[in-house]
Amino acid sequence: MINDHYTYRVTWSSDDNEHVGLCAEFPSLSWLASSPEKALSGIRKVVAEVIKDMKISKELIPEPLSEKNFSGKFMVRVPPTVHRALAIQAAEQGVSINRLVSAKLAL
Repeated sequence: MINDHYTYRVTWSSDDNEHVGLCAEFPSLSWLASSPEKALSGIRKVVAEVIKDMKISKELIPEPLSEKNFSGKFMVRVPPTVHRALAIQAAEQGVSINRLVSAKLAL
């Protein structure tokens, strides 16, 4: 079943006083339940139903993140002052800006 390949997460909702099941590929969907297991089961069922409806209406179904190929490259624009500060930090540590920023993002 394709919906088994999607990225699911269960977290606590203080506002709802329940666990909420989420799916990264379908950010508008959620499922509230009394336990994490029920929240996960609920969101998986909702995703399956939505995919079924999307197929019937011939809508484009989101590709699971787990099946996408990522190059490892992306561009981020920052103010010149931030760029300068990063260049200084990288030089002081004897590494490239890419290595410095990658290490900061990994935290």
